[in-house]
Amino acid sequence: MVASNCEGPLHLFDFLKAPFLAIQEFFILAGAALRNVFRRPHYSSDIIFQMDQIGVGSIPIVIMIGFFSGAVMALQMARALQQYGQVGKTGQVVAITLVRELGPVLTALLVTGRNSSGIASELGSMKVTEQIDAMRALGTDPIQKLVTPRMIATAVVLPLLTIIADFCGVFGGYLIATFRLNLEGSQYWTSVWQSLEWNDLTQGLLKPFVFSFAVSLVGCYYGLRTTGGTQGVGRATTTAVVVASVWIFILTFFVTQIFVSQTE
Repeated sequence: MVASNCEGPLHLFDFLKAPFLAIQEFFILAGAALRNVFRRPHYSSDIIFQMDQIGVGSIPIVIMIGFFSGAVMALQMARALQQYGQVGKTGQVVAITLVRELGPVLTALLVTGRNSSGIASELGSMKVTEQIDAMRALGTDPIQKLVTPRMIATAVVLPLLTIIADFCGVFGGYLIATFRLNLEGSQYWTSVWQSLEWNDLTQGLLKPFVFSFAVSLVGCYYGLRTTGGTQGVGRATTTAVVVASVWIFILTFFVTQIFVSQTE
């Protein structure tokens, strides 16, 4: 009777076991992938291939989204600034918003939708067809072969994609400012140049570097734990995109908080 009474409260927390176990497994995977960066073999050809898949393949959509984000922002901000007679500050607002926040977050979300899903589905298919088990049987570490190259490639290309998105966004704002708002081009670019500080550039490049680990490792984690055949691959793909997207917003809050605290 005493044993049953003791077990009763414990059963109330059974629903917490799965989330805590998942977090533990994720950090074990992340730790192993980071350790493999300093261990041989490095699989350089796999890293270059993943950089091409993740980086070069994402350039067209990053350019398009960056350009129209800057254009829309210029239209919206000019409307608000016009009430105070500060339309000339449009370039400043567009540049700061894109470089600090919108550029890194939008780029990371696009790469998540395109590549986290791809990583999860690719590794999930290998998992359900027992290719990963065969890899272990042959003496190859699946984490070093499959996870670490994707993590390194994403960490390299995501900041570069963010730079492209920021430039295209600022250029989109320039076209709106000159042809729609009748601002001088030199006035717009001078406003952009004078508004950006090293703190903004550091923040704008640190965020995508931090995001890259969430994008790559979350996709790899859900791909490697796929079960249930082709339906399991679909579930893993969907879950990877959702979880990585949520982590991007959580991480941008904490990184922003760090930089805001330093400037106070």
